[in-house]
Amino acid sequence: MLNQFALKIPGAQLTPGATGYQIEIPNPTGFRTEFTDLSSIITQAIPILFSVAGILLLLYLLLGGFNYLTAMGDPKKAAAGRQKITYAILGFIIIFVSFWLVQIIDYIFKLGVYNPVASPLTPTPT
Repeated sequence: MLNQFALKIPGAQLTPGATGYQIEIPNPTGFRTEFTDLSSIITQAIPILFSVAGILLLLYLLLGGFNYLTAMGDPKKAAAGRQKITYAILGFIIIFVSFWLVQIIDYIFKLGVYNPVASPLTPTPT
């Protein structure tokens, strides 16, 4: 029965357990699954947050442009569309500045947000 699996995962081990067989899959390289403190959680969350913010920014910009184009001469709808575009551009500036601020703080204090480096305080995975 165990030979019927179509997916072969390199390094995976099948061990018998109390409730049946358990599959142990090794941790992918570079992905940290254990969070030892708040900084490790923030380190993993910052790139994800910037990606989500960029996607939301694009969607809001497209929505504002769509609202502006479909106003059909109604000044209130056109103003609402222009306001959304303005807010999207301000959001872009805020995201851009915060990204570079994180980069600068990361470089000065060597936090390892984007380039994790081993430090005496960081536990090494086994």
